[in-house]
Amino acid sequence: MDPRDSSPNFPSEALRAADPVSVGDDVPQGISVAELIDDPTLDLRIVAHAGRAGLDRRIRNARVQKSGLALVGHFHGLESWRLQILGATEISFLESLDAPTRARACDGFTALRPCAVVVTRGVQPLAELVEACERHDTPLLVTDQKSSSTINAIHSYLDDRLAPRARIHGVLVSIFGIGVLLLGRSGIGKSECALDLVMRGHRLVADDVVDCALVRVSSANGPARKVVVGAPAALLEHHIEIRGLGILNVKDLFGVTAVCERIAIDLVVKLSDAAEGTQGLDFDRLGVDERHHDILGVAITEVTIPVRPGRDIAAILQIAARNELLKRAGHYGARAFRDRLEQALLGGVADIGGGKGGAR
Repeated sequence: MDPRDSSPNFPSEALRAADPVSVGDDVPQGISVAELIDDPTLDLRIVAHAGRAGLDRRIRNARVQKSGLALVGHFHGLESWRLQILGATEISFLESLDAPTRARACDGFTALRPCAVVVTRGVQPLAELVEACERHDTPLLVTDQKSSSTINAIHSYLDDRLAPRARIHGVLVSIFGIGVLLLGRSGIGKSECALDLVMRGHRLVADDVVDCALVRVSSANGPARKVVVGAPAALLEHHIEIRGLGILNVKDLFGVTAVCERIAIDLVVKLSDAAEGTQGLDFDRLGVDERHHDILGVAITEVTIPVRPGRDIAAILQIAARNELLKRAGHYGARAFRDRLEQALLGGVADIGGGKGGAR
């Protein structure tokens, strides 16, 4: 018996039933300042110096602010849900002020209730700044890194943590480095196909539940672009369910090279019963016109592959991944064939397929 038929608490079913993370330009729930400074994945050492009562404030934007003008009373544009950076320039300006003016500047700045203020270069925070942060419960954080390194580390961390997310029922595999997301009805053979691909030397990313995140990727040839990155749910990582065998640990069975922690989704493959082609589902015969599947606002190339007994779907997926690599290099086989066909028809060539079965 299929375990999900007998147990309502089967892990993947419970995960798919969970509410997906909210999607938007600014993730509404954000993360707390306490989460930021306690997370070991942050490539930066930050300590809380004052204002610890406000460590539960939420960071809701991945971009930090370096709002030195706020210290002179110009508060326009300062957003309380973004981290505020005070570097050597801002600190030296505060030091140049007399004590009463410095106290007013620090009080006005922290009274805006920014989620946190980060002082860089390991500078000992000024007494007036510490007092103002304590008064307004504004977390005052200190790092020994310079401002540029601090900003880069925080941006990289928050880009990942605050990325818009979605949870998809499917299987994600890495084929020749191409992230291929398999979709289709339950029981059509997505997991079995993924296992076949693993046995051919490819890598499993996620089975049954794929956690997707929208991230920005910088490009040497142009502006940063948005890509959708897929990863397994933490509970199901490295595992795959095969009907009749149950839950298998792919990493234990095939080694660490058989799994992948996360990968950008480059191709969406819908597996469909072959009979559906006679019920209005139009399977592509030429491959000239590209279809796309929308995930988190990103249009990803989509193909639909009919499934029937005896058809080697894993081999077809390998070809689909290779074809995607060719397209990235600017080689479109189907379009080139169409152009040749049009030229042949316009040129009046009688036997387009000449050679095959012709006179010897």
